[in-house]
Amino acid sequence: MSTGIQIRPVRAEDFAQWRALYRGYADFYEVDQTEEMAATAWSWLSDPGHEVSGLVAEDAGGRLVGLAHYRPFARPLSASTGCYLDDLFVAPESRGSGAADLLLTALRDLAAERGWSVVRWITADDNHRARSKYDQVATRTMWITYDMPTA
Repeated sequence: MSTGIQIRPVRAEDFAQWRALYRGYADFYEVDQTEEMAATAWSWLSDPGHEVSGLVAEDAGGRLVGLAHYRPFARPLSASTGCYLDDLFVAPESRGSGAADLLLTALRDLAAERGWSVVRWITADDNHRARSKYDQVATRTMWITYDMPTA
């Protein structure tokens, strides 16, 4: 089955389309994201020396339909490095196109190539559509996430 969607690393010329997708992601999670915040995230993605990297899903017409932001993380207990998937988003009109599967597969393959032991992410409890997909490709863990403010 060919979807016409290609997965590739984010490029400098992707900014406008990436920004539209990232705005959609922030809106989905009801996060007030300023242009300065988005510019910071983009600067990380654009800096080959920064730990955060990105993949995009591009349709046959050259339109970006999805994104994935990821980074390595140390796993001291297992003495290994894992891949943390910070953000995964597919444009609403492209859901069901296979873009999420392709992004997750590309990330799993990239992690394997780099010798990373796991690809890990979190999602909202009420994100039922995404959780249905994730249940097909990964194992839900027993871990509960906490956030502690620093100020």
